[in-house]
Amino acid sequence: MKKPVRVALIGARGRMGQTIVDLAKNDPKIEIVAQCDLGDAIDPAMKGCDVAIDFSNASSIDAVCSAASKNHTALVIGTTGHSPDQRKMIEKTAKSSPIVFASNFSVAVNALFALTRRATEILGPEFKAEIIETHHTKKLDAPSGTAKTLGEILKKVGQSDVPIQSIREGDVVGEHTVTFVGPSERLELTHRADSREIFARGALRAAEWIAGKPACLYSMQDVIGISK
Repeated sequence: MKKPVRVALIGARGRMGQTIVDLAKNDPKIEIVAQCDLGDAIDPAMKGCDVAIDFSNASSIDAVCSAASKNHTALVIGTTGHSPDQRKMIEKTAKSSPIVFASNFSVAVNALFALTRRATEILGPEFKAEIIETHHTKKLDAPSGTAKTLGEILKKVGQSDVPIQSIREGDVVGEHTVTFVGPSERLELTHRADSREIFARGALRAAEWIAGKPACLYSMQDVIGISK
């Protein structure tokens, strides 16, 4: 039997961290061997692990990347809201450590990414896109990382100045809608998350997949086999 992937969990006491811990208990392919949170040293947690999953905060990414480079540890980065300099740090680290960097680890959301790209190609320039995203009131970044990714996808396939509306209300886990408005018709693609478990399952799937991979910057679409 294949040995389980040894995981260091960063941001272990957060809501996503706790969800990952709970799911990993029943996953024979994953073993959480270290946990750390705000104020804990990250470097010692990565020693002896195969993959580090980071669901802490964007402000920790420099320390996370530094520890990964030092220990040659694979990374699954689930934090969002990184600055351009922080994104460059992630890209630099991916030259020495394999990294799955995704704004959303849901399999269905990544299908939404692919469908958004394809819909834009089919509909053409007559249809203008707009994005609406809704999350709970405690979410710090706006627009969400997922909405930004959708915007980047739309830009790459010819849409420009795509408006993004961010709504923060109640305890909404996450909703994203891409609307294509054309002459006398409209098309809507919507994903609604009912539980954080979908993101935790995706992160664990990414951790299992990335273990042993060569250094490179991967996406969740690489993990599920739909990258273009």
